[in-house]
Amino acid sequence: MENRVEKYTCRLTANELHAPQQRHESHVRQQLPQELGNCYTESIMLESGILVGRLHYHPDRPIVEETLGPHQGRVIVVTVGLQGQSVYRGDNTPEVLFKAGHTTVTSFQALRGERSYEGSKPVSQLRVVISASTLRKYVGDERVDKILGDSTFQRLAFYGSSSATLAHAAAINRYMKAATGEQPNPHQLELHIHALSLLSEQFKALAPIQTEGYSAFSSEEVQRLERARDMIAHQLHLPLTNQYLAAQVGMNENKLKEGFRYLYNNTPSGVVLELRMRKAYTLLESGQQVAQTAWQVGYKYPNNFSVAFMRYYGKSPKTVFQKRA
Repeated sequence: MENRVEKYTCRLTANELHAPQQRHESHVRQQLPQELGNCYTESIMLESGILVGRLHYHPDRPIVEETLGPHQGRVIVVTVGLQGQSVYRGDNTPEVLFKAGHTTVTSFQALRGERSYEGSKPVSQLRVVISASTLRKYVGDERVDKILGDSTFQRLAFYGSSSATLAHAAAINRYMKAATGEQPNPHQLELHIHALSLLSEQFKALAPIQTEGYSAFSSEEVQRLERARDMIAHQLHLPLTNQYLAAQVGMNENKLKEGFRYLYNNTPSGVVLELRMRKAYTLLESGQQVAQTAWQVGYKYPNNFSVAFMRYYGKSPKTVFQKRA
């Protein structure tokens, strides 16, 4: 290993990285030399064009690592920072920060650059990578064209991670850890579901679906309706009534209900229930107990939550919580 930069910093070229180790079919692990600390990445190909990966670096010195753009064609990468931070710097591209508690969405094609990690500070990140062609299959050309430009690199978003995003990331991280041997991952389906759900969370914000009747409301009214839905998503632990939501976004209750029908084909209370149940399911799958989950999605009493969950999914929340084992 050659120390090429100023003292204490180790620069690694692509040729100096250890060759990836194939663990089982599409499961790949790559580890840096042990003398640099505990630093490794793992990735699992879920289908052609969709990959999940997790990174854990705890180097004993600062590291600058060369990357040659390992993905084929144009890709979109969603990175959820779980611990610490790292920085990407490329030729003629803006610096990109990956930070704990934040989600970064980038798009690029065959990009060459460097990743920098601080010494003696652990970094954990989870990534979902999807090719542009595969994304078109799921969300259509119009929505993809709306967010992708012609440049070779784009930072599409950087924001604090939502509770739903963190729950999906925790589930993916846990299911990836189960793939440690030579056998197929027993949670491949769950991995796929959570990866697509995490992607969906980001693209609903980047390119909202345009629904029939959208023009029945002014752009200002649409913004208020979208704000109401965002409030629901971020305040699921609170009692959310039509009166409260309408007052918060400056609309009357009838207009609020009509708008939700136009935009989301649902009532405000129906959206509240849908988002609560979706969040509850991901929390239970990621290891949250039933009572804790009930409180986090706005139910004062676990029994009331269990009844609502059973009515919505046709099974009790305990079965989802127990299945994680």
